Amino acid sequence: MFPIRDHNPSRNPAFVTYLLMGLNIAVFLAMLPSYGDDRALVSVFSDWALIPARISYGEGYYTFLTSMFMHGGFMHIAGNMLFLWIFGDNLEDEMGHLRYLGFYLLCGIAAGLAQYAAAPSAMVPMVGASGAIAGVMGGYLLLFPRARVDVLFIFIIFFKVIPLPAWLMLGAWFAFQVLGEMGNGGQLGGVAYLAHVGGFAAGVIAAFPIWKRLGGAAFWDRTRGHPTHAEARYRFSKTSVPNVRRRR
Repeated sequence: MFPIRDHNPSRNPAFVTYLLMGLNIAVFLAMLPSYGDDRALVSVFSDWALIPARISYGEGYYTFLTSMFMHGGFMHIAGNMLFLWIFGDNLEDEMGHLRYLGFYLLCGIAAGLAQYAAAPSAMVPMVGASGAIAGVMGGYLLLFPRARVDVLFIFIIFFKVIPLPAWLMLGAWFAFQVLGEMGNGGQLGGVAYLAHVGGFAAGVIAAFPIWKRLGGAAFWDRTRGHPTHAEARYRFSKTSVPNVRRRR
């Protein structure tokens, strides 16, 4: 299951969200030649990825930032950019461009610190925007808990798009991260689950002043957890491609 869109259109162009997506994609394309060369990839990761043991040694602090724009493969960046595209524009709408940029980077650094604190002597490099994007999801949950999110469920050959409230979809995602961290010491599939948990928590905390400025619990009462503006409505239109019946 994964989200494909929300029903919460942004009122202004999300310039920072698009810029962040562009930077991530540009770095991925620049790294693309190294993915077929293990030696080259190790060299890139050694210089720019977040390696906890290197931080403990007293160097490479800049990798808390640079690792946020690196990814381990096509599916890794595709999934992260999908989540950023769905949830980032609405937070940028509420926070403004510069504050949202600071929020994003803060959540990414917090995610890296959470993973570092769990294993400061680890030699495994950490890369990806998912910690920062987890912060975006945490902020989204606080501000728009009942905004509808279309989620695609895939079960063998069964495909179904189901609209879910954001609190359910994002709450389930967060629960999976916690369970992933608890399973096998958080090393299942090489995923930095604790970075996701730390980024998500940082997003909720960093978005809290915005929520209070909007009215706090009174804001939720006024909007019932929905966006403050009209929700987007989607419908599937009939195709113009004619049906062709098989001859018997």
